[in-house]
Amino acid sequence: MALVPVTDTQNDGTIRVNAATRQTIGLKFGKVEKRNLQREVRAAARIVPDETRLYHVTVKLDGWIEHLFAATTGQYVKQGEPLLSIYSPDLLAGQREYLAAYQSDNANLIAAAKRRLELWDITDAQIASLQKSGTPERVMTLAAPASGWITERNIAAGHKVMASEILLTLADLTTVWADAELFQSDLATVTVGASVELNVDGYTAAGKVTFVSPTLDPMTRTAKARVELPNADLRLKPEMLATARIAVEQGSHLAVPVDAVMRTGENNYVFRASGNDVIEPVRVKIGARCGDWFPLLGDTLKEGDSVVVSANFLIDSEAQVKGALNAMEHQHR
Repeated sequence: MALVPVTDTQNDGTIRVNAATRQTIGLKFGKVEKRNLQREVRAAARIVPDETRLYHVTVKLDGWIEHLFAATTGQYVKQGEPLLSIYSPDLLAGQREYLAAYQSDNANLIAAAKRRLELWDITDAQIASLQKSGTPERVMTLAAPASGWITERNIAAGHKVMASEILLTLADLTTVWADAELFQSDLATVTVGASVELNVDGYTAAGKVTFVSPTLDPMTRTAKARVELPNADLRLKPEMLATARIAVEQGSHLAVPVDAVMRTGENNYVFRASGNDVIEPVRVKIGARCGDWFPLLGDTLKEGDSVVVSANFLIDSEAQVKGALNAMEHQHR
């Protein structure tokens, strides 16, 4: 059986397709619409602790660690629980000073000696116990200053510590950050407040961009977008890798369905239905894809225009389409 063209290319660059042929080749149409567009930016991300929920455990005097009550990295400690015991000559002298002041019954001396112990993080309960026993403790137990998981441990029993030395780092992981790596081309569109869906091995979490780095990493040529994520169930753990899908609002634009656009390299075309079975190619300028739509940057199409969105039309009628485009290009010369 002989093969015949299913469309008829005219000299003016238009294509005629009658109703029967439309049904045969599965020709379908969509509309040019005014839409509120949203673009999706995808980025690789890494889970990190919320820096505002980190706590560095230090001591405020020199001494030696006698015992660690929480000695395992990853262990959870609660604020007020015993954390470590320390022997310190200064602390021993401070206890003796307080007892001497208490025995002198001088209110000013008692207050000054008590204040000194408090500045070393000795609790009221420990001071009351010292006052009751009347005997200085060789070692004193220091309580956890905050609740969290031990993410860094720099000491062991017997360790000599100096005032202000960081002994442990505690992290509250009920809220975490995801650092998403943005390419330079995305920096102009991703802003603080953008909604983010994070995927970690099939688990999804929702958050918002709270900060975009003002500088680029010179090695990766990317900038970090910080996403804050609730993590009450602790499913998200530091150093996990994730994929971030950032929703970028583009505002209201005249748009054309993605399937309506034919790209030929230098130019983009849409096939518009003009009535009387006529389909004409229209050169268009489009912006970045937003889901299933392209924003239109020019005025060659108007709202409500009917456009071809059927891939079958472009495949089955390739020769006729090329002929129409060639005719159109000839008219523009």
